Amino acid sequence: MFSRKKQPPIKSLVAQGTRILGDVHFAEGMRIDGEVVGDIRAGADQPSILVISESARVEGTVHADHVIINGEVIGPVHAPELLELQPKARITGNIHYKALEMHQGATIAGQLCPTAVLVDEKPTLQLASNNP
Repeated sequence: MFSRKKQPPIKSLVAQGTRILGDVHFAEGMRIDGEVVGDIRAGADQPSILVISESARVEGTVHADHVIINGEVIGPVHAPELLELQPKARITGNIHYKALEMHQGATIAGQLCPTAVLVDEKPTLQLASNNP
């Protein structure tokens, strides 16, 4: 989705030194340099990107098409397109992703859950003993 297409612009910023208590909903792009205690969710009607910088800390569920993490996340991460874990990323929680890029030094305390390929794409197998 993002490899050849233009990425959405970052229109929102949670600056360093800012602390938000509660859920955050955003459109297109968002960068977090501060702290968020609550879920972060991108709108589903258009492509989205979320950047969690080295100085950022998030406690809650994260949902965006493309997620870049170099800070701390405590909670599950959902990236239906691409998840980039930079060297100082620290995640405590399960991550769900389609594509994953992980740099040396990033840590995950949780399960890696790639999105499943649709079962309908594969032919149904039948046992030879079931044929008359």
